[in-house]
Amino acid sequence: MPLLHFHVNTGRTEAEIKTLLDAAHDAMLEAFEVPARDRYQIVSEHKPSHMIVEDTGLDIPRTKDVVLLQVFSRPRGAEKNALFYRLLVEKLEAACGIKPSDVMVSVVENEDAHWSFGLGRAQFLTGELGGKPAAT
Repeated sequence: MPLLHFHVNTGRTEAEIKTLLDAAHDAMLEAFEVPARDRYQIVSEHKPSHMIVEDTGLDIPRTKDVVLLQVFSRPRGAEKNALFYRLLVEKLEAACGIKPSDVMVSVVENEDAHWSFGLGRAQFLTGELGGKPAAT
């Protein structure tokens, strides 16, 4: 984890989506220092009329290539989040040609108890994944 949910306009090829996901994963690995196989990504494609991403009055130009990314994660801190934002736009621009002005990110923080990776267990709480074992 984190879980990354990308919202994009329809029209990208499978190869373009893979490149986008790989670049974002690289940024996450570097900024959040998580294991390489800590990869949970979802892509939702929308008709352009079904996804409106404006600029909150900041005069940020958007194009059809806009990417809205929701990151669901344990708390990482402002410094690591800021590093992720910077690395993400750098890597997306280099690998995909996506302009930094076309990338919007929202981080949703949650707690260890809010994650189960399968088997009906909260692995952070049981101690199976780097969390603290539940008190006995």
